[in-house]
Amino acid sequence: MSTLVVQGLRKSFGGVRAVSDVSFHVAPGEMLALIGPNGAGKSTCFNMVGGQLPPDAGTVLLEGRPITGLSPRAIAHRGVGRTFQITATFGSMTVRENVQMALLAHRREIWQFWRPVAGRHADKADALLDQVGLAAQADRATSVLAYGDLKRLELAIALGNGPRLLLMDEPTAGMAPAERVALMQLTRRLATERGMAVLFTEHDMDVVFDVSDRILVLNRGQLMAEGNGASIRANPAVREVYLGSGATSGGH
Repeated sequence: MSTLVVQGLRKSFGGVRAVSDVSFHVAPGEMLALIGPNGAGKSTCFNMVGGQLPPDAGTVLLEGRPITGLSPRAIAHRGVGRTFQITATFGSMTVRENVQMALLAHRREIWQFWRPVAGRHADKADALLDQVGLAAQADRATSVLAYGDLKRLELAIALGNGPRLLLMDEPTAGMAPAERVALMQLTRRLATERGMAVLFTEHDMDVVFDVSDRILVLNRGQLMAEGNGASIRANPAVREVYLGSGATSGGH
């Protein structure tokens, strides 16, 4: 069974069709990239899957169960993790405490916020930090982390509820090229180890072709191509509207 199945998603804004009858699926352990030129409908599609936007039509199924139109919080509790283009962490807390706070939220224990955080889910937090290569920085203030490490911390936070589906919106934005590849190769390894489906948007085509199993290309709200990296690179229509003549990187 596919982890995520999207069927016939549609969304219009003021009479302009942003997404038109888009359908796709993501299998357990698969990395699926959603790409396209600016204004193609990527963010709209992504936000309908994540619950930030309700679709006008269509269905979103997580492991066969409908999550269409649910709130982001409800979708998270069903087993969906998410990272954002702009990293959101608590700079005044340590790296470990940021993950502990996420674990408290996932377990609906925020109502116990008055209790000291220090000893709660610390072992679980440390295990997650170890998975993303931040174990040695657990006691550091988040405010002093390098940007690439902040992105790794955000990934650890997103993994806190043991998601079966991870949504990553422009995960490498603002990162140096080497950091981009390292972050997404880490995500690739975690997806395989956990059997976790990953749907991500990304402008860096080197990253997309390096880590994705399949690529979806949107243009003007419609799915214009789907396939592995080689087939997308060779697709004349994709090269014309997005990759450019002979281009394999960039994508803005």
